[in-house]
Amino acid sequence: QSSSDSKPSELEPVQSQTESSSKDVETKKKIMKKSPSSDKLGKDQPAEQKQPEPTPAEPVKVEPAKVEPAKPEEAKAGKKVVEKKKQFNPVGGEERFWMGPEGGQYSLYFKAGDSFNIDHWQVPAIIDTVTYEVKESTPSKVSFSKAATFSNYSGTAFDIQIDRTVFLIDRRAIEQRLRMPLAASVQLVAYETVNGITNTGTENWSKDKGLISIWLLSMMTPSEQTKVIIPFKSGKSSRSLITDNYFGKMPPERLTVTDSVLYFTCDGKHRSKIGLSPLIAKNVAGSYDAKNQVLNILFLSVDPEGLYVNSKWELQKEPYKGDIINSYNDGPLADGSIMGPFYEIESSSSAKELKRGEKMEYRQMACHFKGSVEELNKIAQQLLGVNLTQLK
Repeated sequence: QSSSDSKPSELEPVQSQTESSSKDVETKKKIMKKSPSSDKLGKDQPAEQKQPEPTPAEPVKVEPAKVEPAKPEEAKAGKKVVEKKKQFNPVGGEERFWMGPEGGQYSLYFKAGDSFNIDHWQVPAIIDTVTYEVKESTPSKVSFSKAATFSNYSGTAFDIQIDRTVFLIDRRAIEQRLRMPLAASVQLVAYETVNGITNTGTENWSKDKGLISIWLLSMMTPSEQTKVIIPFKSGKSSRSLITDNYFGKMPPERLTVTDSVLYFTCDGKHRSKIGLSPLIAKNVAGSYDAKNQVLNILFLSVDPEGLYVNSKWELQKEPYKGDIINSYNDGPLADGSIMGPFYEIESSSSAKELKRGEKMEYRQMACHFKGSVEELNKIAQQLLGVNLTQLK
């Protein structure tokens, strides 16, 4: 049995029918200064093809990541050594696979009884430092799998298997998705991920004990001229369905909300986060870096009637009225330290009351374009409904 958020829609992802060109892969290296995720990107056509069921792996007990000092012999040899950080390791992260909720009584990132603050926040190792098993790999596709056991803030235990497949999408398929030709001068790289969680435990999952969402975080390099752009459904109550106080009051100069689009400054200098309810969210979001002339577009699936976990860092009255789209801007913490800097555009699946052996699936597609303002503006107007030349 399976449950999926991949419902047909006007913007449902289109998979490539041809092999990705080596030029597109080289373009990614130029566009993204930050190292990509350790996940090898690939493409194929997942929509119509049923993916082979991976062989269950041995469960991994989730424990906080331990700091591992560099080995003296490696340091002497001049090797670049990256030490594991205690709470979170933001290495690469082109698209991180996480699970929600982050905060609240069903949190996966805080222990029972701990205060909801940065000192007690801990990213589970299974989505931070644990190595996944590669089940299949081609020049344009890679599939991973891992089993895990962990508990939430309320003490509910989960036994799960994670399955993740990454596909590279070629230029022709992107033009098909955009429903417009791209100028030869526009460089691009795009990929789609299909992500699954299976309940491998002995108990059915229920709302009153806590549910899990699939949470995908596209992590990018900020600049002083980067804006996240998220269109949404206009309505009298739309503004009340946008959360802007995750980490305190949002400085007004950092967030502009019109009747149907929000603009969020992401310069890596002020820790802040926004979120949109599935009641107003559309299935597209983006960002524009005017300094480097890069336009990023995310396509996602929206289930207006689904349960979306609430990730605010507090005990909640409504734990299933959370956001589907989020954006995070990194910045200095109270002690002056900083995790990045980076910024993120995030999307989440709805949460499911999975029965034993049942699987849920969620997909997201990311596109990065680099080119002239004039050519990027055509894409932005088509997908986001905004004029990039008018951004301040």
